[in-house]
Amino acid sequence: MIFALTTLVTFLIMEGVTWCTHRFIMHGLLWVLHEDHHQPHDGFFEKNDLFFVIFAMPSIALFYFGVEGGLNILFFIGLGIMLYGLAYFLVHDVLIHRRFKWFDKTTNPYLRGLRKAHKMHHKHLGKEHGECFGMLYVPLKYFKVHQSA
Repeated sequence: MIFALTTLVTFLIMEGVTWCTHRFIMHGLLWVLHEDHHQPHDGFFEKNDLFFVIFAMPSIALFYFGVEGGLNILFFIGLGIMLYGLAYFLVHDVLIHRRFKWFDKTTNPYLRGLRKAHKMHHKHLGKEHGECFGMLYVPLKYFKVHQSA
């Protein structure tokens, strides 16, 4: 039970880690790697994809140390990080940016709200004045249905 709870809590904490990392590192110190993600471009890969490798490293290290001498809590922290990374890939690269055409025609209100929030994030081509730096938490204003007059 404690291991499942550890995995779940780690997954949930990762949303805050993601927000802070996106806001202060990707739109700050490492903008040089993230900038091409905010610019129109041809091709499948972008420098921003290096963040998948960078962010996988803690999870890999936790898996390694989490099985050393027998299964321990570090493994399940690594699992929570990895599951969040998988969710991030599915939401960000598949659903939002449609790099893979797996969930192309969703009508789910939550998923549509995620798309709207991320679209607002990308309306800013520079690193300043951004909004919606998280991934799974979306402010309620992006779920409102706009009615025409």
